[in-house]
Amino acid sequence: MLTKSSFLFAVSVCLSTLSMAQNRAYRLSLSDPESFSFILLGDPQGYIKYDINQPLFELQTLWIADNIDNLNIKGVLCTGDLVEQNENLVLNRGMLNQTSREMWQAVSNSFKRLDGKVPYIISCGNHDYGYRSSENGKTHFPEYFPIERNKTWYDCIVAVYPNRNGVESLENSAFCFNDPRWGKLLVVCNEFAPRDEVLDWSRDLINKEEWKDAKVIYITHSLLDERSGARTDNEPYKISPANWGQQVWDKLIYPSHNIVLAICGHEGDVGDFEDSIAYRVDGNIDGRKVHQMMFNVQTLGGGWEGNGGDGWLRILEFKPDGHTIGVRTYSPLFGISPSTKHLANRTAPYDRFDMIIE
Repeated sequence: MLTKSSFLFAVSVCLSTLSMAQNRAYRLSLSDPESFSFILLGDPQGYIKYDINQPLFELQTLWIADNIDNLNIKGVLCTGDLVEQNENLVLNRGMLNQTSREMWQAVSNSFKRLDGKVPYIISCGNHDYGYRSSENGKTHFPEYFPIERNKTWYDCIVAVYPNRNGVESLENSAFCFNDPRWGKLLVVCNEFAPRDEVLDWSRDLINKEEWKDAKVIYITHSLLDERSGARTDNEPYKISPANWGQQVWDKLIYPSHNIVLAICGHEGDVGDFEDSIAYRVDGNIDGRKVHQMMFNVQTLGGGWEGNGGDGWLRILEFKPDGHTIGVRTYSPLFGISPSTKHLANRTAPYDRFDMIIE
């Protein structure tokens, strides 16, 4: 028979266990329970090029998978440079200890944690093409990231366009997310240094009747320089034809009526956190504000050959007013332990701010 004292003890144990579960060091919540979020990952190459760093990127994708429900995560955005070198068998041990195949396998395995759970959208970077760094347009990306690997893509993908090798690939793709307060959110992803035909395809797509009232989020690898926020231009890569940040702005973003947010990675330098980010707002052809964000933290945590970025990512909270996106910079690496939890949230004005979408 369960006595009163044993019943109270059982209840106290359950409450204690529940309390512990509710205060897991790496669980977060939204500022408004009616919000939803996207998670932004910077260039992963620094995590992937050393085997000892690879678990840190897997920690990020595991953390995302564990927080899908409480952060109401609708999708994940990644700025590209998945690997340090796309196709190279000769190791430069001063900058990596993995072959290209090992790097592709490692980054694929990390994203596997999200397969069947949430869509992720990757804008391939310069290191994902050519042999070492975009000597040409060859890439192993379609081999490791075919659409069949993640069934959640099936419900939201609306268009793709062939890559530089004539293969239809998620390098150039568009995904639609619907929300009763925000309406249609169309995420358009482009290859590194997109060709004119890719920019034309993107512009024609978002101008279609079906999407003309959508809010468009555009993601490509190279758009803004770090800190200053100047647009990239005349980059020294052999890949051709190509458009850099300024041309992407002139040919696609500025003349488009409904691109409200553009995201990139690529740039960065060893230094303060501000050397890994940039943000600016400019009017498009209609005078409508376009928010532009660069996020690439690969030098944090020890420089170019450090740990790959200290686990920093961004949470983009789409609030229920249908106009405000709250930006929060967080590290699961610090957040996973109660002893370092106090370091897990960056609070500088450039780390935590609101973007108002017109």
